[in-house]
Amino acid sequence: MSTPSIHCLKPSPLHLPSGIPGSPGRQRRHTLPANEFRCLTPEDAAGVFEIEREAFISVSGNCPLNLDKVQHFLTLCPELSLGWFVEGRLVAFIIGSLWDEDRLTQESLALHRPGGRSAHLHALAVHRSFRQQGKGSVLLWRYLHHVGAQPAMRRAVLMCEDALVPFYQRFGFQPPGPCAIVVGSLTFTEMHCSLRGHAALRRNSQP
Repeated sequence: MSTPSIHCLKPSPLHLPSGIPGSPGRQRRHTLPANEFRCLTPEDAAGVFEIEREAFISVSGNCPLNLDKVQHFLTLCPELSLGWFVEGRLVAFIIGSLWDEDRLTQESLALHRPGGRSAHLHALAVHRSFRQQGKGSVLLWRYLHHVGAQPAMRRAVLMCEDALVPFYQRFGFQPPGPCAIVVGSLTFTEMHCSLRGHAALRRNSQP
């Protein structure tokens, strides 16, 4: 199976909606090291899993993706991932895959469906040393612009715990209803976001 080409993302001006913290790199460019945003590769899997394991297990006791699944998605669909690197160090990431059904199912946790028009966000995590700085917000906004620029992509979908619903609503996600997926004793809310507006914003922001 051929591996899709990887389109690296370079830092570029980004207009964030009100209420979302701006990138620290833009606010204090003279005091912070260079920031790089790029799609991830299988070589980044260990660093991704280290951040994910600490971020999720410390809160819920469950990890959305084990190391094998991280490597799986970064091999099949690296263009649906995005990492934030500071001086070459991974500090935050999003991993996604394609999904082709209206709602998420148990199968969606492990599958990449080429031809699907939904970007399924499996995990978003920030290294513990870089939390409370708005990095998750900046990374998610960049990610939505990135996948929204892909012509066939129509929406982004994810599942989250109820406490995170307001966070995702700030980016245009809305809940179609409870998620059918249950992990242990945890239940989730499914969230959908149209990408058409994000694609238009990206086009309008380009010189």
